Amino acid sequence: MIPCLSQACTLPTPFADDVLGVADGGGRAIEIWLTKLEQHLEKHSVDETKSLLTDHGILALAAAYQGGLLLSQGDARKAHFDHFRKRLDLCQTFAIPTLVLVADFAQRPDHMMLERAVVSLTQAGQWAAGYGVTLALEFRGTDAFCSSLDTALALVAQCGQPNVGVCLDVFHYYKGPSKSEDLEKLTASNVTHVQLCDVPGLPRELMTDSDRVFPGEGDFRLTPIIDRLKAIDYSGAISLELMNPMIWRAKPTQVAELGLTALRRFL
Repeated sequence: MIPCLSQACTLPTPFADDVLGVADGGGRAIEIWLTKLEQHLEKHSVDETKSLLTDHGILALAAAYQGGLLLSQGDARKAHFDHFRKRLDLCQTFAIPTLVLVADFAQRPDHMMLERAVVSLTQAGQWAAGYGVTLALEFRGTDAFCSSLDTALALVAQCGQPNVGVCLDVFHYYKGPSKSEDLEKLTASNVTHVQLCDVPGLPRELMTDSDRVFPGEGDFRLTPIIDRLKAIDYSGAISLELMNPMIWRAKPTQVAELGLTALRRFL
């Protein structure tokens, strides 16, 4: 397992400052926030950006995130898939192996939505394969559709694409209806990305992304999750993903030092 820092941890900071901060903080891998990279490329060339990463010894192990693919129809679907292809091209250009997908928002999911999601996820996986990219479907505990690890695993299994797996975001695992027995369904082939954080002293109904803190500073039972990942020989990225405005105020170097130290303690 490879300790990794998501650029969501330092969301207001420019792309280049993140790279420098992670390197100075002892990190070697990042999860790219695609909007940051896209904004950076408006003023900097691809070659400059590649040099920025390689000169500081930083690997881009994943990119987040792409939405709108599973349930959209008509013109909206075309627009989302056009955007998806542009981001696949970015992943290929920068040798980013994994792209995180999020399920579309739906108030009242039904069987037709489930069938549409499987077809769309299959097509997305086929497109991604052409770019040499693996997809990681993230469930979201606050949503009405694909809110649990169990559902995400079922969608991945039904789409049947070898380059499509789940993104296990520990926040959404605890926030939503996922159960501990869902972890038993994880295998080395169906989990393609992991995002770790902690939340202190809040009931599930009240905790939000802004309550995320460093691993070990909250009440999540992280050890059983790490133990399961070790048991299945998961060898991918374990990305620290925090969206806490208080942490955003710190310098990227400080976030990297504190965050990676906490992350490595569990790994």
